[in-house]
Amino acid sequence: MIGITDVVFAVDSIPAIFEITENPFIVMTSNIFAILGLRALYFLLADLASRFHLVSYGFACVLIFVSTKMLIVNWVKIPVFISLGVVALILLTSVLLSWFTKPKDDGVNPT
Repeated sequence: MIGITDVVFAVDSIPAIFEITENPFIVMTSNIFAILGLRALYFLLADLASRFHLVSYGFACVLIFVSTKMLIVNWVKIPVFISLGVVALILLTSVLLSWFTKPKDDGVNPT
């Protein structure tokens, strides 16, 4: 499933890359690196979510922030450095909260 998602992402991003450059070498190599990077990023995020119990909520907040930013882009321009700062702050907060709080015991025996 991850491989299919990678290929769909790569095919979907080709028109966007052609808007930036017409050089086919850059288009091909950027798609190859995107596919390799997405797979590694998926496993990194899955590992983070298993280590820190509140990171999944942080990811959800990041997705809400990014989607809201995309919806209001015609009216409000948020600079890139502020967006990156908000994303980093959300993820850092979720990791720190996970570190300093214990996960709830749901009463189910894991054995």
